[in-house]
Amino acid sequence: MNNGFVYAFLIFGCGLFNCSDSELVENWKNPEIDAFQAQKVLVLSISNDKKNSSDFEKRLVTDLRTKGVNAFNSDDFFKNHNKNKAFTEEELEDLEALLLSQGYDAVLVSKVIGAEDKITLVQSYRNLNKTFDNFGSDYYSNQDLDNIEDQIENYVVYHAQSVLYCICPENKRQVIWRASIDVTKLDSDKKAIKEYIKMLLWTLEEQDLLISSSKF
Repeated sequence: MNNGFVYAFLIFGCGLFNCSDSELVENWKNPEIDAFQAQKVLVLSISNDKKNSSDFEKRLVTDLRTKGVNAFNSDDFFKNHNKNKAFTEEELEDLEALLLSQGYDAVLVSKVIGAEDKITLVQSYRNLNKTFDNFGSDYYSNQDLDNIEDQIENYVVYHAQSVLYCICPENKRQVIWRASIDVTKLDSDKKAIKEYIKMLLWTLEEQDLLISSSKF
């Protein structure tokens, strides 16, 4: 096995093991809706990490407003409520009535639904490539990996989901769109949030939801 083969394997492996920082796993749009631009949208992040949740909402609101969307984070709206609690149907009815009274017609909810530890491609390659006829061929084929040892590290993949609801009197909590996105956290929560929002905004614009693709 020469260096060219190892290089080719690494290129192929990026597709196999997903070397990008974010990946769109699911992208579902209500077939009854072609396009949707909200008059006023509430951005809601559900997480047990209050700081990251707040940072996420603020950044997403800023980016949505840059693209012409009348968006607001949930801090003020939920100041008298615990947004992470399990609401009863009656409480949800009251919240929707309050949203409507304040001019909201959509809610964009985002949440982390799971996380798992991963290892980098180099370590995966080393673990997979175990079968050789003798020590010499094994050592020769893998000796160059010692030069890229610094690429071997643990990282976390977050499985997150965003759902866009229409808050309409005739269609209570109608789901307009839903997407699942995997985000790789390599060095910071800030970067993971940035990558998630980038993918989220791109997908919304592609679907002509909230962000009008004809304007940008």
